[in-house]
Amino acid sequence: MVQTPKKTLTLEEFLALSETHPSSEYIDGQVIQKPMPQGKHSTIQGEICPKINAVVKVKKMGWAFPELRCTFGGISIVPDVAVFSWTRLPIDENGDIANTFTIAPDWMIEILSPEQSHTKVTKKILHALNHGTQMGWLIDPDERFIAAYPAGKQPLAFEALDSLLPVPNFCQELQLTVGEIFGWLKVNL
Repeated sequence: MVQTPKKTLTLEEFLALSETHPSSEYIDGQVIQKPMPQGKHSTIQGEICPKINAVVKVKKMGWAFPELRCTFGGISIVPDVAVFSWTRLPIDENGDIANTFTIAPDWMIEILSPEQSHTKVTKKILHALNHGTQMGWLIDPDERFIAAYPAGKQPLAFEALDSLLPVPNFCQELQLTVGEIFGWLKVNL
């Protein structure tokens, strides 16, 4: 059987396409649509941004954004959460937050959906680390597991509920534990 090769696009061609919902990403010349977030994913994503911003944005250390397109190093991805240090926030000529982010986030958080590949998500985090990201997290709600990827170091695994998770240097005042993150999934009726 002869397989037709997949058509590849340039990054510029991809960026000219209309946005999709859920978002599509551009990796290795291919357009890959992210899976539709489900309950656990949405819950963690919805809780983690305000939790981070309550410390880092208030103190002008950084800013956490949900589902923000980041285009850098030949790819265009939409991390579940992209955190930028205050000194690296892209701003426009009016001093407002920019619409286009063409740098890697300082901290990238991915929340695994049931049909997502650990490998593909890990590759995105590793690419970001190779382009200036200080820290990557991969949160697996079903396994109750968090992998932290500090730049230039071995990945770290966290499962114990009382484990304090590592954060990038610019937001050391932020403290989150495994138990706190997965505790957001509990429904207290």
